[in-house]
Amino acid sequence: MLAFAAFPRANEQGYVTFTDSLIQDETHELQSLKLRDLLITMGENPSDTILELRAATTSATRNSSAIIVNTIHFLEEEILPKIQEYFPEPIFAIGPFHKLAPSSSSSLLKEDTGCTSWLDKQASRSVLYVSLGSVASMNEEQLLETAMGLAMSERPFLWVVRPGSVSCAEWLELLSKEFQEIIGQRGCIVKWAPQKEVLAHGAVGGFWTHCGWNSTLESICEGVPMLCWPVFGDQGLDAKYISHKWKIGLELEGKLERGKIAGAIRRLMVEEEGEVIRQKASAFKERAEQSLGTGGSTNSSLDELVELILSFQPQCKTAD
Repeated sequence: MLAFAAFPRANEQGYVTFTDSLIQDETHELQSLKLRDLLITMGENPSDTILELRAATTSATRNSSAIIVNTIHFLEEEILPKIQEYFPEPIFAIGPFHKLAPSSSSSLLKEDTGCTSWLDKQASRSVLYVSLGSVASMNEEQLLETAMGLAMSERPFLWVVRPGSVSCAEWLELLSKEFQEIIGQRGCIVKWAPQKEVLAHGAVGGFWTHCGWNSTLESICEGVPMLCWPVFGDQGLDAKYISHKWKIGLELEGKLERGKIAGAIRRLMVEEEGEVIRQKASAFKERAEQSLGTGGSTNSSLDELVELILSFQPQCKTAD
């Protein structure tokens, strides 16, 4: 929201100048997050259509009665006031939505609930859950490097490989019998998984994710540290927050290579660095739970939102 509002059109406010000024300002909250990454994600040379979309989005938001955001106040408490400078409407941070409506499901694919039986047999916090979203895809090389990296890590893993997500393959045809023999019962590969239930399972100790915002919130709420591999959209900035600001995960940067993958998994799941990250992730989980309780930020914001909506209702005449 801040990025869209700050420079809705390149020829009006200038992407590079504005961004560089933030990066050079050591007091700025996002200084360490390399906002150039956000710039690249949004497009260095955006088309007129994209620029018009940003301008229209910003204009529509400014004309709204209120803004509802799926976030938790403590996660973005420094940036929310900055957004308020651009948007005068009241902002209600009432996330995480999935905790407010826990019975609802946003899954577009059939979930394989059988993987929970496999998780039940694994040691506490020993399993790396790997799921790279419902949209992004991999090429053959990335699939094979990921597979061998998981094998070389020597850690148990639950890996979601979405059908059709790998170019030139329907599902697992590209994985060799050698790979299957190496992992044996240490790995479980499914087409889709009930993610919220998986992240809440006691056997899961890490989450390799693209860092979409829904997955990020779900992981935070369960205290699961993340291995970040962003691809597009908001994922790059989410990953920077996770790894550099909140420090509840590690970022897997650059090209996927099996040795680098295995090393990152061990750092997160086994080594002392990972233990520090787990402690911080656990603290974030506690703060998320507090936000939902009586007097918590989400609970209070939701009450305030209800009051605002009710204030819009016409006054009803009481019957004689």
